Amino acid sequence: MTPELLSLSNAPGMFVAVMLVKILAVFGVVMLMIAYATWLERKLIGHMQTRLGPTMTGPCGLLQPIADGLKLFFKEDIIPAQASKFSFVLAPMMMVVPALVTIAIIPFGPDITLLGYIVPMQISDLNVGILFILAMAGLGVYGVVLAGWSSNSKYALLGGIRSTAQVISYELAAGMVIVAIFMLSGTLSMRGLVAAQQGPLWGITSLPSWIHNWYIFSQPLAFGIFVICSLAEINRTPFDLPEAETELVSGFATEYSSMKYALFFMAEYANMIVLSAVISTLFLGGWDGPFWGVVNILIKVVCFMMFFMWIRATWPRVRYDQLMYLGWKIFIPLALLNIVVTGFFILL
Repeated sequence: MTPELLSLSNAPGMFVAVMLVKILAVFGVVMLMIAYATWLERKLIGHMQTRLGPTMTGPCGLLQPIADGLKLFFKEDIIPAQASKFSFVLAPMMMVVPALVTIAIIPFGPDITLLGYIVPMQISDLNVGILFILAMAGLGVYGVVLAGWSSNSKYALLGGIRSTAQVISYELAAGMVIVAIFMLSGTLSMRGLVAAQQGPLWGITSLPSWIHNWYIFSQPLAFGIFVICSLAEINRTPFDLPEAETELVSGFATEYSSMKYALFFMAEYANMIVLSAVISTLFLGGWDGPFWGVVNILIKVVCFMMFFMWIRATWPRVRYDQLMYLGWKIFIPLALLNIVVTGFFILL
């Protein structure tokens, strides 16, 4: 048992209070980031394309996310007459909840001391944290399937099938990439991964102290594959085929409106935040860095989010056959090759 559990087991009230504070703080920050990620994307892409982005609602358009939320909340909520109503309502939640749950295993900093107790800066430290991330990513696929099937629409059904094939294809490559990380670290715990990356790069002590053994240096191919697979899994450009309006009239979300429609986009931005945190933890040392732990990981997450937004502003959408070819015939073989090469160097 960890020191935290040993100390807090004698004070269950303190344990419950600490967990509630953690959950509320993380959930509040993530929901705020989801709302203002939409503002940041519109502003960032606007400046890249010589536009202004939101300007009218609040100073510099800062109240635009609140206005958008109020508008969507009060819009008429329509459910198709022949739809499977329970599945139709459940589908958006099946996409949002796994993304929000995944953030619980991300470590945000080193342990702190609170009233004599050792409190980890993490909601839950699972010893199979990486597998939990893959499981939650797989669970989100059910939301896409249910949305397309329950709408009783051929357009939505076709969009759901295409989206499901896309997500499953790229999850395979992403999972294989994580195998190489596990081989290097010897642990599936997210806290263990951060600890494994804190030594000097390749054991060379003569390097500057800020250069740590982050896996982006020893696994650059895995890093590139995982980042691109992340774009495909969360339906971001250039892999936003599920929302290709010119092809499928908004894909699996065709029949949705009001807040149910907004939940799909909340899930997209929530997944973008979570995957940015996961990438930062797997390849960039997590909270390790020159500043306080929470500040370090927030900087990395925001940088990755801005990178995803930059990709959206500059890259055209790929065709579906190109999407599947890239996933099955390029990324999966490269991920398998990376595992073999990593094992070879570990043996040496």
